[in-house]
Amino acid sequence: MIYLETPRLRIRDWEKRDIPPLVAMNGDSRVMEYFPHPYTEAETMDQYNRINEEFIDFGYGLYVLERKEDNAFLGFTGFHNFNFLADFSPGVEIAWRIKFEEWNKGYVTEAAKGCLEYAKKNLFFKEVFSFTAIQNKRSERVMQKIGMEKIKEFDHPNVPENHWLKQHVLYKTLL
Repeated sequence: MIYLETPRLRIRDWEKRDIPPLVAMNGDSRVMEYFPHPYTEAETMDQYNRINEEFIDFGYGLYVLERKEDNAFLGFTGFHNFNFLADFSPGVEIAWRIKFEEWNKGYVTEAAKGCLEYAKKNLFFKEVFSFTAIQNKRSERVMQKIGMEKIKEFDHPNVPENHWLKQHVLYKTLL
């Protein structure tokens, strides 16, 4: 199913053909710089299965980001339910990941804006959060470009103490 289209992009359901480029993207240390480590193929398959389970459970999730021009897999964007020990949890997060070769082309901002509009019309969220490691300025800039407001910085409870990725920024938008 195609959920939405933007001028250059198609936001759609996952298909088996998306697994190899997802494995490659998740295994790229440049893409995964602000994660504890690049994902193995097994970790990527776990993620793929969790994404599909969220669609079954909630009717939304992380969508494939595909370029219209050539139907190329670029990455993903969409919504993820989070529930960890924090004063803003549980909630819905807008998230994204894109192949390194496609960085700095505006695809993530275009897709994330489209997803927020889709959510306003179809998903009826009251608010959407986004968070990332404080060092991840590229992702934080996308949060700003799509109109989210910085709420605070916090120590992510799922990141070990004294880990360089422990401190995160939190953004939110009301829908």
